[in-house]
Amino acid sequence: MLYVDKIVNSIFDSITWLLSETESNQVWLVDCGDFDLIIDKIGNKHVTGVLLTHAHFDHIYGLPALIERFPECKIYTNDIGRETLSDSKLNMSLYHETPLTVDGTQIQICSENEKISLSKGVKATVYETPGHHPSCLTFMVGDYLFTGDAYIPGIKVFTGFPHSNRRQAQESVERILQLAANCLIMPGHKVI
Repeated sequence: MLYVDKIVNSIFDSITWLLSETESNQVWLVDCGDFDLIIDKIGNKHVTGVLLTHAHFDHIYGLPALIERFPECKIYTNDIGRETLSDSKLNMSLYHETPLTVDGTQIQICSENEKISLSKGVKATVYETPGHHPSCLTFMVGDYLFTGDAYIPGIKVFTGFPHSNRRQAQESVERILQLAANCLIMPGHKVI
């Protein structure tokens, strides 16, 4: 049985989602914020992979520590996400206390309708949902829809960043609402 837990991170109340099964030692993350909180929450379990909803700083800043601790961990994003991860200006970490870049063999490119195997019988289906940023992906895992910043209930999608697109954001919101008909929406930030 899939177990979903969340960590509200210290930067902009972004959320890291933890996906696990009680009978498995493996954990998957959706986005990666406060690494110490992740380790506290998972204990002796092993992080197998990260599904990135997009490559902005507040959703990736824990990746360097995660890769150091779990070097075989896979990070799933699209082509634009890979480019954004490798450039501190594009991922906006340059404008925070610690500029960071992430590149290497851990990064796996995924695309529309791809199914990523998380564990036996559990898959994440990838949906491209650009607008907030071209790297935005939404992941459906069972009855859960992880939307990142492409859709946060009750909050208008922010499209004021470079490379944002208001029209694409609206189309993505409409698509996410259709996908969410039978799902729980798991957004990328704490909803007050």
